[in-house]
Amino acid sequence: MLDPERVRRERRIRLEASAGDLEALLVAWLSEIIFRMETENLAFGGFEDMEVKEGSASSWGWGETLDPERHGLKLEIKAPTYHGLELKRRGDGWTAQVIFDV
Repeated sequence: MLDPERVRRERRIRLEASAGDLEALLVAWLSEIIFRMETENLAFGGFEDMEVKEGSASSWGWGETLDPERHGLKLEIKAPTYHGLELKRRGDGWTAQVIFDV
């Protein structure tokens, strides 16, 4: 969507999502980020203090008001999909494949 390196750490925003399983939680989490970008005109440059518990995820996102020109806005993402969704545990971390509607 944009170049996160161009986003300043001006605001700290709490993000939360909930769902019945991990795949749905990933989709809900990504949907929350897109929703906040669209409704609050935000550009996110990163996330920290991620906490995942059974059925919920929360973290702090940092960013600023979206400036399409300065942030290098590439395309508008409408939503994450379940088509081709893969979420796998690898060692001490996770990998995911997500296809988005654009």
